[in-house]
Amino acid sequence: MNKNLIYVAIGSIVVITILYFSLGSNRVGSGNELTATVRMGKFKVEITTTGELEALRSVQVFGPSDARRFRIGSFTIDKMVDEGTVVKQGDFICSIDKTELFGRLEDKRLELDQTRAQYEQIQLDTSLNLRQERDNILNMEYIVQEQELILEQSQYEPPAIIKQNQYNMEKAKRELSQARERYRIKTLQERARMVEIGAKLREVQTEVDQMIEVLDKFVVKAPQDGMVIYVTNRGTKVREGSQISSWNPVVATLPDLTTMQSITYVNEVDIRRVKIGQEVEIGLDAFPDKRFSGKVTKVANVGQQRPNSDAKVFEVIIRIHESDDLLRPSMTTSNAIIADQLDNVLYVPLEAINVENDSINYVYLKSGVKQEVMMGLTNANDVVIEKGLNQGDKVYLSTPNWGENLAVKLLDELNGKRSLDRDEPRVTADRAQGFVP
Repeated sequence: MNKNLIYVAIGSIVVITILYFSLGSNRVGSGNELTATVRMGKFKVEITTTGELEALRSVQVFGPSDARRFRIGSFTIDKMVDEGTVVKQGDFICSIDKTELFGRLEDKRLELDQTRAQYEQIQLDTSLNLRQERDNILNMEYIVQEQELILEQSQYEPPAIIKQNQYNMEKAKRELSQARERYRIKTLQERARMVEIGAKLREVQTEVDQMIEVLDKFVVKAPQDGMVIYVTNRGTKVREGSQISSWNPVVATLPDLTTMQSITYVNEVDIRRVKIGQEVEIGLDAFPDKRFSGKVTKVANVGQQRPNSDAKVFEVIIRIHESDDLLRPSMTTSNAIIADQLDNVLYVPLEAINVENDSINYVYLKSGVKQEVMMGLTNANDVVIEKGLNQGDKVYLSTPNWGENLAVKLLDELNGKRSLDRDEPRVTADRAQGFVP
């Protein structure tokens, strides 16, 4: 009998112990749930985006734009240095295929030879024609002198003979005058012919000289120091064999690597929080350990649709404060735009916040209280707590098994500012602690 009583007593103790620990576990948690500590410190609201590096200033490198004067609509890249090559002023960048212009130059040289031959022929013809005219004038002068002498010697001849000699002298003078006028007109004609063929000769010679000068530009050299970045033409980068229009002969750009900027895009939901002058923390995907600082310098006023995206985005330009040899155009950047920043505030992880009746925000404290909180700013991971918690408090990141039916301990500061159900009574501090049934 005594043994049975002992067994019953031991069993009762075991049951009571199990119930105690079971209820205690339900009350304050089993210890397996994740918790976080309420922290105080600097709180940043960041908008994180991905961008691409670009030089703030760059110089365009042109091919032979003068080629279009010779009816060359496009030209082909023959050889080129690798993209990303750092060059000095005057260094080779690329060469253009000269075949088409060489053909036109040979045709123009042949035309120049023909024009020069015509010029020399006309020059000889002019000399010969004017010489004949001068000889004719000289002969006419002799004839006039001869007729004057005959008239002078015929003073004692019959009047008819004298009259005839006078007519002959006047005729000779008239023919001399006509010869002189003809020489003047012939001189003007020959001079005009020489001017015309001379102008044509100079024109052809100028075109030949210009072609030779343009041929030198088919070897493209760097106008200044920089890194060679080839332009995109019709959706693809310029490379050997690419066709370049002579109306837009940009081959490459030489960016100034001392001042860089990140071009990024912010979605329409967050763009209202981005302002010019905001600080930015910048990282490089290629060098995760490197960090840079920057500032927003431009925010687009009009959104755009990016490829493979349904959302509208706005272009944002971020200027990087530092200069580093690691910074290269087209590198991918991670940009954390600091939209807002608070000092010495309490904050907890977003996972700790629960919502009841769409108006009561609360957390589960490690002490076993379901505490309402007043929230402030949020970022991607945390939320500022303005009321309801103290530094160092422990909060659950998930619902503990003891908190399902526990009432919320409400804040007096939020009375009248939340939409509680009319039938739900206010929870007092004692009830929240579990002392009032």
